[in-house]
Amino acid sequence: MKRGTSRDIRTANRYEVLRRIIAGSPTSRQELASLTGLSLATVATLVGELLDLGMVTEVGFEDSAGGRPRGLVAVHAAGGVLVGVDVAETYVRAELFDLALNVLARADAELHPGESRPEQVVGHVATTVGTVLARAGAEDARVLGVGVSVPGQVDRGAGVSVYAANLGWHDVPLLDLLAGHLGHPLYLDNPLRACAVAELWSGAARGRGDAVVVNLGTGVGAGLVLGGGLHRGVSNSAGEWGHTTLVLDGRPCHCGGLGCVEAYVGAPGIMRNLSELSPRSPLLHPGDQTATVEALARAAAAGDPVALEVVRYTARHLGAGIAALVNLLNPEVVVLSSWVAAALGDPLLDAVRECVARHALRRPLAATEIVLSPIPTDPVCLGAATFALEGALEPAPRPGTPRRAAPAPGRRTAPLG
Repeated sequence: MKRGTSRDIRTANRYEVLRRIIAGSPTSRQELASLTGLSLATVATLVGELLDLGMVTEVGFEDSAGGRPRGLVAVHAAGGVLVGVDVAETYVRAELFDLALNVLARADAELHPGESRPEQVVGHVATTVGTVLARAGAEDARVLGVGVSVPGQVDRGAGVSVYAANLGWHDVPLLDLLAGHLGHPLYLDNPLRACAVAELWSGAARGRGDAVVVNLGTGVGAGLVLGGGLHRGVSNSAGEWGHTTLVLDGRPCHCGGLGCVEAYVGAPGIMRNLSELSPRSPLLHPGDQTATVEALARAAAAGDPVALEVVRYTARHLGAGIAALVNLLNPEVVVLSSWVAAALGDPLLDAVRECVARHALRRPLAATEIVLSPIPTDPVCLGAATFALEGALEPAPRPGTPRRAAPAPGRRTAPLG
């Protein structure tokens, strides 16, 4: 076990044991010990704690070769609910999950231009959380927590959105604002971490030691899984790959830089790619990036030459950036995630693979798969829900202390959420 306080280590171990139970229910304590590398005695203690918390349940026995029957445990799906909230630049989405991470309900609210002030976004979050609870009839359920993902840099310990370029936010005390509307434990992080954790739990990074999850939406970034765990960096800022320079003195970016990856492959950048290639294209919906990307996707699937050229141009820039990640990190898998990747699908994936093959070094490339996310729901909501699950596994705070995710001090390895 890497360095951390005993409290951190205990929370991480609880979290890892529960993750293995959710992934492989029913399972035995012996199998959990083998999967986690923890001693059988430690696993037995942790399973006992999870039983006391009502998160897992005993489900009988399995025969063992010549020995005593092994007791089996499974996740107690009805033991509580989790809410994951995806705050994006153009929408707010909330999904409600049971403890087996099945989606129970979903609600969306559109963010129109000019509606990105913190108090407006907080109102939408509160409304969508209330809606999903009502739709599932879960108003009186045991809500273990609400995980909120917001773009940009966040201080997860303080619950603050430090900088969100595309929303125009600086040092917004988001969880304090939400606490005035929601009476549940609240946890904050960003979509890079949320997508990475979702892929670890349920997607293409499951069982992988090293993975990069490329988040393609209005903004762009890379969630990093290194050595089997989520890599946050010393100030929870790792993964801001979208703001690395791709083209010297290139297009202006919302962050204030020039030539960033995001300026060429984020949704606004794709709109610009289209407008520069075909200014009067009927595929272009000025002011509506979602409609433009969806129109491009339909046209590319139908073989439209303009749409295919825009996808290829976008993929050339995206592929060059991913090739740098492959050379630098040598991951087992690169996952294209979020709504732009889902919309453009295989045409984008095929073109990206071709470009990466031209730019990446042969040896690291040979060890890397590049795939689309297989997660059928919103990966950001799923990942945000696991942040709430991690928080629910922490020792209870002192009375009167609001729930917050523990800060990530330098060089501490955080658990998978």
